[in-house]
Amino acid sequence: MTGPFGFGPEGEETGFQSNWLTTVQSINLSPLDRHHLAEAIEEADLRVLLMTLVHMTGDRGWLEPPYAPARDVNLIADPSAGLPIDVQAHLRRQAVEIFGRAPLHPAIHDPGDLLMREMMSACLGEKVPEEYAPAMREELGFVDRDIHWASRPLETQLSDRHVLIVGAGVNGIVLGAKLSQLDIPYTIVEKNNEVGGTWLENRYPGCGVDTPNHAYSLSFGRRYPWSRYFALRDEIQDYLEQCTDDFAVRPNIRFHTTMTSAIWDEQHAHWRVQLQTPTGTQMVSTPFLVSAIGQFNQPTGPTIEGHREFEGYAFHTAKWPEDLSLCDRHVSIIGTGASAMQIVPAIADQVKSLTIYQRTPQWVRPIPGYGEAIGKGSRWLLDHLPYYVEWFRFTMFWRYGDGLLPFLRKDPDWLYPERALNRVNDRHRQEMTDFIHSELRDRPDLAVRCLPDYPAYGKRILLDNGWYRTLARPHIELVTDPIDCITADGVRTCDARDRKADILIYAIGFQMTSMASRLGIRGRNGLDLRTAWQDDNPTAYLGITVPGFPNFFCMLGPNTGLGHGGSTMFQSECQARYITGCIVNMVESGLSSIDVRQGAHDDYVRRVDKEHDQMIWSHPGMTTYYRNARGRVVTVMPWRLVDYWQMTRAPDLGDYQVGRSDSAH
Repeated sequence: MTGPFGFGPEGEETGFQSNWLTTVQSINLSPLDRHHLAEAIEEADLRVLLMTLVHMTGDRGWLEPPYAPARDVNLIADPSAGLPIDVQAHLRRQAVEIFGRAPLHPAIHDPGDLLMREMMSACLGEKVPEEYAPAMREELGFVDRDIHWASRPLETQLSDRHVLIVGAGVNGIVLGAKLSQLDIPYTIVEKNNEVGGTWLENRYPGCGVDTPNHAYSLSFGRRYPWSRYFALRDEIQDYLEQCTDDFAVRPNIRFHTTMTSAIWDEQHAHWRVQLQTPTGTQMVSTPFLVSAIGQFNQPTGPTIEGHREFEGYAFHTAKWPEDLSLCDRHVSIIGTGASAMQIVPAIADQVKSLTIYQRTPQWVRPIPGYGEAIGKGSRWLLDHLPYYVEWFRFTMFWRYGDGLLPFLRKDPDWLYPERALNRVNDRHRQEMTDFIHSELRDRPDLAVRCLPDYPAYGKRILLDNGWYRTLARPHIELVTDPIDCITADGVRTCDARDRKADILIYAIGFQMTSMASRLGIRGRNGLDLRTAWQDDNPTAYLGITVPGFPNFFCMLGPNTGLGHGGSTMFQSECQARYITGCIVNMVESGLSSIDVRQGAHDDYVRRVDKEHDQMIWSHPGMTTYYRNARGRVVTVMPWRLVDYWQMTRAPDLGDYQVGRSDSAH
């Protein structure tokens, strides 16, 4: 039985390989069926298709006129690439001919830096800086990204190099996979009954990614048959569970287990860790400790006066009750951030009424096709056409990553800093303003309340999924008057008006600034990490290591979040490479401990702060969870993704104080 394009049952994951690299090196040498290929290729992104032809033929002519794609600044680019109709048709015919020919051998696998840059620039229709070439060759699987042993140590040499990882979300899974490749022993402790972290816990209606999932996925492992370009939560969770099993991480996880404290033992160069397990308290010793809990792991509790008095059903979005029915209920939701924007359109048809309490309006980018399914032809191309998924991944990486960052930097000569940072930022502001007015053309009163008064992208970038159209529905009310208190049966605003509610949803975010300090970690001389971080001012060298806390690493730690776009999967891989690089270097050099030098740490933090002073998140015209109480940006990084990739590519132990194994015991 064949599927829609004749290559096995629909949804069958034929052709899955262990990683991108082996995928493109183990191409099925049989020609592809021309009839079904021709059907699928009608849905092709021609920019991507051109890159596949360069690989298969070795002909650079595909990068030049008349095939050269036009530049397209839209987040979802025109798949025709701006090419004339006749050129499009010719290109598709040539692709069918080339991929339907036997034998199917690519002329070029790894383009090298020079051709890679040429291909990236042609694909986008704009010049790509040369430093992206080696990074993207890794990201697309053309060259190996992993850390390797110079000479693989004996098992006995690794048996006392155990790594304890806290958290089995994305970060823990990625690090576990990379440690497994190196045969470094590790254990992951996870408070929940399954992997996934924030994706496991956040089950609210409409929950999903705001980064295309072909970028919000790992550069290694089996391809996943995504049903949408922006996947919902259930697919992301399923993908993470698949990765956990594929990389043999699951046997190393202890579920229903939390770390309650960790104290550095200087004499033995180990961490003494206390665990709370289903059977009671347990003490363990480990040379390496990693916080993989990230930033989105601790929901913010309500502090509004009277919140304990509410007699209805109240909960945080991250604690959405299973089997909750909203039918014919009066629902109130406090907050209009990312979670609320996903929830409101998803539940609007179920509720009797929905009242939304807004403190600050948000900028929202319209994304045509945000909620659409991937067409059958496109899915077939992504699954079967050599090099197609790799280059599609690149286009998503660029459009939702570094491409936006220059527009978030202050232009000192710009005349209107109160409304925008630069000319392009102002244009984006105007485009989103126009979108608000177009969506709410029949509700000018509502449009006024939805229009932010701070520069575009000053807060987290949000994508429209029908938000404004939903707000305009007759049974939905947007309240912008400040909340006075929570009452027994609803919410009272400062104008003394009471609005009743059966269900109260807190969409009020997470405790972002504490990060790993909530884990009870004490380093050298008993220094508490919370004290070192002054409660809400976390700092770390590269966002990974902290002075006075030897052999301790953070993942998605201070100033490593992505405010300008991009995928945290990329960050996780960069950090996993750095951490495994440190451990491999230590084993090969006979070191028992490394502790980042205070000077290296302080210099890095100064550079971070100096860079942030020029970025939008330091703008005084708005509040954002990216900043702590004293106004310092602590969660997101100011660097390009390619910069961070370079910074974390190879650890320099000259930045660390080191202890020798022979003096450790």
